[in-house]
Amino acid sequence: MAAQTRRLVWPLLVLAGLLAANAVATPGFFAVSVKGGRLYGSLVDILHFGAPLMLIALGMTVVIALRGIDLSVGAVVAVSGALACEIIVAAGDDGSAGTVAAAVAAALALSVLLGLWNGFLAAVLRIQPIVATLILMVAGRGLAQLITDGQITTVTSEPYRRIAGGGLAAVPFTVLMAAVTVLVMWLALRRTALGLFVEAVGGNAEAARLAGIRATGLAVAAYAFCGLCAGLAGIIISANTGSADGNKAGLWIELDAILAVVIGGTLLTGGRFSIAGTVLGAVIVQTLSTTVYTMGVPPESALVFKAVVVFVVSLLQSPRFRAQVAAPFRRGGPPTPARGPQGPAPEEEDDAMRTQTGAGRPDRREARR
Repeated sequence: MAAQTRRLVWPLLVLAGLLAANAVATPGFFAVSVKGGRLYGSLVDILHFGAPLMLIALGMTVVIALRGIDLSVGAVVAVSGALACEIIVAAGDDGSAGTVAAAVAAALALSVLLGLWNGFLAAVLRIQPIVATLILMVAGRGLAQLITDGQITTVTSEPYRRIAGGGLAAVPFTVLMAAVTVLVMWLALRRTALGLFVEAVGGNAEAARLAGIRATGLAVAAYAFCGLCAGLAGIIISANTGSADGNKAGLWIELDAILAVVIGGTLLTGGRFSIAGTVLGAVIVQTLSTTVYTMGVPPESALVFKAVVVFVVSLLQSPRFRAQVAAPFRRGGPPTPARGPQGPAPEEEDDAMRTQTGAGRPDRREARR
């Protein structure tokens, strides 16, 4: 727990720096008001518009912890929103709460099926996850455009629009959905043995299998959960815009989700993961997007600005980089070699090897002479 807390220090400092920069550039950035029974303000907007990314990043965290990856979440976002909007429009009674509930249920069910398909390819057929999910990443866009007949489907349903525009106790529904997902995920993975199973399979799948853990079923379930999160994000995005665009909805959101997971401290090599780190990473990515617009960064330079900030965060999280920067400020003696995630530095490893093999010791027979 202490190690995880230390890993979150630098992302927290970066987030604080971004918020401070926004506060300087935009007076009243931290102001929060209540209008029409709902909270409004820049901070609320970051959480509101960052909710879909946070949901997808949470699903991606479990998949990555199991040494997988899901590049198809953006396509699942498009499919989910397209199916929900088409069902509502085709029903002819877009003001019916029952119609909206049926449309949302159908969209989420299809999203879970798509996640199961990814899990079947990656975990059962043992196709490399990046290839297995790349198939749906391409085909999913085509499926979304088939559902919408290549057009942008517009929805005027008030109950559907309230999914993204409504709130409970002044808190937007989108923020509540993300918070409930975080809570459920934390209870499932940190208050039961399920989280240990995920880390065991991600750390060494063969050893976990020999220990009796059903690694294949766990991986399939993880992809299904990731599909469910992406489907829910698609519902939120389409409800927020009041339309479904099979071509552009959720475009490249999978890259932001992976970035949020990595910023949060979860390794792409699998094993240990951090739910709190993923939430923090998603907030940082969304705050970056808000900062780009707040500071008037030209659109053609926005991606470069974003990449620079991410590069700085990655450097600050590197133990070797921090050790090299701090080395000149240490007092006395040569700098202590940095210990990386793979073990001791090469010099220390050589010393340990000489100690184990007896190299460098005087021969006992020579000493007796």
